[in-house]
Amino acid sequence: MSSQDASNNSLGVPKSFQPTHKSERTYHQGHINDAGNDNIYRNTSSSGSGRPPRQSSFLNLALTPLNRQSKQLRQSYENLVALANAQEALKQTRRMVWRDRGEPAVELHSVEDCFEHAMRGGARAGGLGFGIRSGVNIFLLMFRIFRTPKSFRFSLIRHALLGPDSFKFAAMLGTFVTLYKLLLNALPLLIPAQLADFSPPMPWGVNTPITPPGYDSDPNWSLMTPHAERGFDLERGRSKINEEEIDPANVKTKLSKQAKAHELLIRKKGRRWHAALAGAIAGGLAVLWEKQDRRLGIAQQLFVRGLQGSWNAFSEKKGIKIPFGSVIVFSMCCGQIMYSWLLRPDTIPRSYSTWISQASKVLEPTVLVNRGFARDGRADPKYMNELINWENTTQRNKTLISQAIEMTANGPIERRFGSCAEVHPWLDSCTYVQIERFLEVFKWMFPIYGALHFVPALLFKRKEWARDAPGMLWRNLLGTARSSTFLGVFVIIYQTYFCGRFNLYEFLVSLKSDSKALKVFRSKIMGHKYTLWMVGALCGLSLLVEAPRRRAELAMYVMPKALESAWIAARGRGWVQGGGRVGESLLCAVGMGMVMSTYQNDPQHLSGLVRRMLYQFIGPN
Repeated sequence: MSSQDASNNSLGVPKSFQPTHKSERTYHQGHINDAGNDNIYRNTSSSGSGRPPRQSSFLNLALTPLNRQSKQLRQSYENLVALANAQEALKQTRRMVWRDRGEPAVELHSVEDCFEHAMRGGARAGGLGFGIRSGVNIFLLMFRIFRTPKSFRFSLIRHALLGPDSFKFAAMLGTFVTLYKLLLNALPLLIPAQLADFSPPMPWGVNTPITPPGYDSDPNWSLMTPHAERGFDLERGRSKINEEEIDPANVKTKLSKQAKAHELLIRKKGRRWHAALAGAIAGGLAVLWEKQDRRLGIAQQLFVRGLQGSWNAFSEKKGIKIPFGSVIVFSMCCGQIMYSWLLRPDTIPRSYSTWISQASKVLEPTVLVNRGFARDGRADPKYMNELINWENTTQRNKTLISQAIEMTANGPIERRFGSCAEVHPWLDSCTYVQIERFLEVFKWMFPIYGALHFVPALLFKRKEWARDAPGMLWRNLLGTARSSTFLGVFVIIYQTYFCGRFNLYEFLVSLKSDSKALKVFRSKIMGHKYTLWMVGALCGLSLLVEAPRRRAELAMYVMPKALESAWIAARGRGWVQGGGRVGESLLCAVGMGMVMSTYQNDPQHLSGLVRRMLYQFIGPN
């Protein structure tokens, strides 16, 4: 074989099998025509080497897998294209339900665009609200549906899915998002920034800056830049960080797509009062869709969240730092709540009062006896006899309670609080009762706090569980134990105060002194009803046991109850006037005005949960 033949026969095929026609050589170049597959390698020259017919059949059989592979490749490519299209459609559907982080703000140039944008957002929020409320109703129904007769189950399921509560909740969210988006985006178009500049006049001889102090809406000012760093120089009439100090041409930053979109969001032009006015109008009108008895609870939560965000923004801007601020707020709220629970139960919801009694493991007659002594210096014998007849009351405590009944038979006595026998009738020792009460509360709260710690972790931290399951298990168990300890410490502080006060009173009485000051101290100071407010505030120090990241949320949880109680008490004394039928709407409007002003301008000052919820329903704008 010659060198030329060897080069042409690089595949090891005999020379007589080499293709001679132009269309045959195209096979080796990868361009095979399916219609001409049967004619490939057919000898077209009459002066061929006389190869036998079976050799052509041999090549066709050898090339058949290549043809089949080509068809499989085409089919695989089509399957990949179809899969990519399905994944893209699924991603688009998911975006309709769940927003990705870093979504850019929508640029709107006319009122018509604002109206269309608002209607789209409102429809999406209404649909999400309907699904969320129906899902919650079904979830709660699962715990009691098997205890109901079968004839009522279908009606309960239908009411949970398509009941009026779901439609009202959807209408409230849809109305709020529609009005807020419309007003927020239309106000800058209807009232230009030049006409809406309400900044105070600058001193004589000082040029007005592009962005007055207190406004963060200029595109060149980032909301994430601390106020202390950017500052403002009144003498020079411009920002301390100016173009001479920082040359933008020399600053090279590499931002991801999401980071750039986030920068666009926080640099979007707008005034604080735009978001505040839009949130107030939208919130005050949207809450009217809900039932009358639910409006107050919604308005309270929104007002508290607005206070939280506004205070965080104000304190950062003014450089105010209060150590343990969450603990202080929690303590003040607990003082009002515990005072109301014992003396003014009409100022807090009955369900909340019942929960406090269950959590503290206090008998109902015990609460009524202490309330009677604090108000009138005597207790109703009916409730004291209930304590005597209780099966777990010790013999010693029965005797002491009977003596108290005899002492109060002729009228009020000096003591203005219950005795230890009436507070813990099942135990004689005041020392052991603290340990017993702590263990009971810890055991009762451990499953409840366990669900609060483990369920969110299992739902939203699946990757962390897959990567470090033992570590996640340990951290959540530690958090559960810490939260249960927090409530146990709260209860024993309150219990210790009652036992300590009565033992001190008994000691002072045993002195048999005729001092008027001592008598005043025993009757007027030790038994003063406002000492109950002070001990409630002292119980708030138990929050130091909790994790620092949870302290603010617990403070925000108790604040609405404390504010409601204080408002009802003040209204009963004639210090304030009620809001009438529109009181809940006005409170909701004020709260949403503060919340949306903070969300649109300083979102980092809102709690993470509130910020994520608002972003999913409202988006950047």
